[in-house]
Amino acid sequence: MHPLNLTRIAFGCNDTGILRERLLAKAAGGETWIDTRYRPTRHVELIGGSLFWIIRHQLIARQAILGFDEVEGRCRIRLSTDLVPVRPRPRRAHQGWRYLVAADAPGDFDGADEELAAMPAPLASELAALGLI
Repeated sequence: MHPLNLTRIAFGCNDTGILRERLLAKAAGGETWIDTRYRPTRHVELIGGSLFWIIRHQLIARQAILGFDEVEGRCRIRLSTDLVPVRPRPRRAHQGWRYLVAADAPGDFDGADEELAAMPAPLASELAALGLI
């Protein structure tokens, strides 16, 4: 069985550079984290999956989910510091997080796609909407 994934809005981030800086600012020991009010019901299935970040209504990057902790009455989602660019895929805005099954998750950019991965997010979003990438 494939691990389950989450999606989350990268609030206040206009591109992956800002998101990367924000996450690396609290990184330690190869991990970073985000806090959320409630532990996902299916948290056991999420370990080994990924958190997919949404910027400008597009899934644009993912991070591996390493585990969950309780910190001061909140749920901490522990993530890998590696922010992996994915092929942009449209996604509506939502609050908090949403589950994403592996079959619906966008693929990673591979080595042949390095130029596409470096493309500005707005341009990549437009090309993805046109079905060109």
